[in-house]
Amino acid sequence: MPGPTRKLVALSAAVILALAGCSFGAPDETDTGQSPNLPTPSASPTTPGGGSDEDDGVGVQVLVKNLQVPWGLSFLPDGNALVTERDTRRILQVTPGGRSTPVQTITEAYSGGEGGLLGLVVSPKYATDKTVFIYYTTRTDNRIASLVLGQRPVPIVTGIPVSGIHNGGRLAFGPDGYLYAGTGDASQRGRSQDITSLGGKILRMTTAGKPAPGNPYPNSLVWSRGHRNVQGLAWDSKKRLYATEFGQNRWDEVNLITKGGNYGWPTVEGKSTDSRFTSPLVAWPTDEASPSGAAIVGSNLLVAALKGQRLWVVPLNADTGKVQGQPRPLLQDRYGRLRTVVSAPDGSVWVTTSNRDGRGSPSVDDDRILRIIPPGASGVDVL
Repeated sequence: MPGPTRKLVALSAAVILALAGCSFGAPDETDTGQSPNLPTPSASPTTPGGGSDEDDGVGVQVLVKNLQVPWGLSFLPDGNALVTERDTRRILQVTPGGRSTPVQTITEAYSGGEGGLLGLVVSPKYATDKTVFIYYTTRTDNRIASLVLGQRPVPIVTGIPVSGIHNGGRLAFGPDGYLYAGTGDASQRGRSQDITSLGGKILRMTTAGKPAPGNPYPNSLVWSRGHRNVQGLAWDSKKRLYATEFGQNRWDEVNLITKGGNYGWPTVEGKSTDSRFTSPLVAWPTDEASPSGAAIVGSNLLVAALKGQRLWVVPLNADTGKVQGQPRPLLQDRYGRLRTVVSAPDGSVWVTTSNRDGRGSPSVDDDRILRIIPPGASGVDVL
């Protein structure tokens, strides 16, 4: 079995074991706190977050400490990660060993309320184009830009509605090679149903910011509508798109996204029998979720919950894409508000906290990047 496939299968099995209540076993600690399962970085690291723990039978390592609202996270081809900080507007490079180094500050971004430097995704062609894509707030709009590190960002989409709340911000490349973005209604409900507005939508575009071929509306970036605030995008092995969405005060959602689908906001919130709208796969009370980042690992959807302070594991039927069994919470009330979850190249899962975002109760170590380690990890080829 090829290495990446073997890693994915093993990590999927690890999450399934967690669902069954089986123990992973915690990773060994080292004096410096860097990962025991990866080689020491070639450069001398600053003191990383370090430390290992065990929670709900899952081995958890605090990889980095003392960040300021980490928001976007994406991996470079060399295995290092790029991480955005919402309020400082910095991009950091984080090694698998826990070394965090500032790379660039996006001075064009404006930090206020829920806005600032938000999503980041590395180009699938990074080896040749050296480009990443960022989503950030200005005083007049939210925008998406291409960026060669060290240079000024080049906006490719402007005019996404902006507010102190509901700015969306997640970026991800789909299996079709196009760039997707989750946006919010920016506190104006009517935008979500308005096809002429970029607010309250999932957008699909080329890397030049143009509508991708096959979009449902002529000359439009809009892929789906009727969203309140989308901050999580993930695809399964059959190229089905899942999105997380913040509700108002009753129900948060996980939706299976289809081309041209209408997800009901502001007419409905949570499950609905209204035939005009697509009902969510999962609806949680808002105090159990406030779902932000999402990742697919095997046949499980992982959802990072802010107000819910947990990582939801949602089992999916590989054939239908529907929920199969009850979602299970991990890390509940252990690390505070969880913002982003991403599968790492080494087979682990990285999760960021968001306790310094004005709504959390930060500890002295916040904010942090956590590394969830499956069983049997050793050496460079972790699984």
